[in-house]
Amino acid sequence: MRQNGIHHVTAIAGPARRNVDFYTRILGLRLIKKTVNFDDPETYHLYYGDEAGQPGTVLTFFPWAQATPGRLGVGEAQETVFRVPEGAIGYWTHRFVEKGVSHQALAKRFGETVLAFKDSDGMRLALVATPGGGSEPAWSHGDIPLDAAIRGFHSVSLLLEDAAPTGAILSDVLGFVEIAREGGLIRYKAGETAIGGIVDLRAAGGFLPGRQGAGSVHHIAFRAPDDAAQAAMVCKLAENHRIRTTEQKDRNYFRSVYFREPGHVLFEIATDIPGFAADEPLATLGQDLKLPQFLEPRRKDIEAVLPALA
Repeated sequence: MRQNGIHHVTAIAGPARRNVDFYTRILGLRLIKKTVNFDDPETYHLYYGDEAGQPGTVLTFFPWAQATPGRLGVGEAQETVFRVPEGAIGYWTHRFVEKGVSHQALAKRFGETVLAFKDSDGMRLALVATPGGGSEPAWSHGDIPLDAAIRGFHSVSLLLEDAAPTGAILSDVLGFVEIAREGGLIRYKAGETAIGGIVDLRAAGGFLPGRQGAGSVHHIAFRAPDDAAQAAMVCKLAENHRIRTTEQKDRNYFRSVYFREPGHVLFEIATDIPGFAADEPLATLGQDLKLPQFLEPRRKDIEAVLPALA
């Protein structure tokens, strides 16, 4: 059965070491890939996820030490939301207090308990208590107990001038259907996909546009099982919506095309294949700096300018 949903989310961060510390030590995610921005190879591209970096669990960052803070506004992601087992919200609330993580009071959204918080750069994040999540596999190395560990993405929310055109792309091209409305939110779901299966749209006409910077989401990637499925989605975008994508780009761990959806958020369609074990064993993911073949001749120069992560 075809799997739809979120493949990964890519954001902008400040100092790389601070970013690694927050996502591995505070949130307990696995650093699954340490590589560079292929278009700016003197900058890391850091990937976090579950043990194997399954689609729907992967949050990635371009960390620029001197990045100025972004400004939330229309035309960008408002919040990136992780799933945790239903009984784990109390654990995370105490952990955030203990670790000094900025967070809000517990709230209800579509009947689910939500704990909103921010990372070290002000990126808007949340945890959602998910029934049955405790039986799912998780990365639990470190001091996060297995029964509280993050189980991949729950959802992303987008802040838009008008939700309808974006909703049409989600439903016609990316495999989502509208399932609920609450207040100003419209919820779309990708079939039975549990991990990364939800996108929430919030229409906020008249707000200032977003300004990218540290704490901003750069783009959201959606899943295509393989090249043929991706190509079919590209054709549907062109034929039904007059939207052209970039040419396919090889990112070593997936193959991607990019486009601006009608609300101006940068979307990517990424293949599930070949995956993050393409260039290193599963057991040692994220330990060594991995470069694409075209950058290997520059390895010494690149390593000399990248900051230490520990």
